[in-house]
Amino acid sequence: MVEFQQVVTLVGIGVDCVGVAAIVVGTLVSTVLAVVQLARHEAGAYRVYRRRIGRSILLGLEFLVAGDIIRTVAVQPTFTSVGVLALIVAIRTFLSFSLELEVTGRWPWRKAEEGVAPAAKVE
Repeated sequence: MVEFQQVVTLVGIGVDCVGVAAIVVGTLVSTVLAVVQLARHEAGAYRVYRRRIGRSILLGLEFLVAGDIIRTVAVQPTFTSVGVLALIVAIRTFLSFSLELEVTGRWPWRKAEEGVAPAAKVE
């Protein structure tokens, strides 16, 4: 019989795998699209390429944080593991904010104040 901790651990690992896959697949697709744009001599290919990779990393980070939360809270809820989780989440949140600033040119909390963000445009 499968124990609850084993299931939660496997779910956490699965969510981590989805996060890594989002980063890898997003980077590969972004690279292929950038090569196509460069071959067509389209303007702004580098800017669009960076934005696409940034979005892939942001999506992957969200899944990685979710996987850490699932494994830490459900499997090992000790003060040490929760402290390590808090540090990991803080670092990944800082990375997410930095990437969001890099991708959109504004802080995440400024989107509502300024209307539609450049990242919302389809390119």
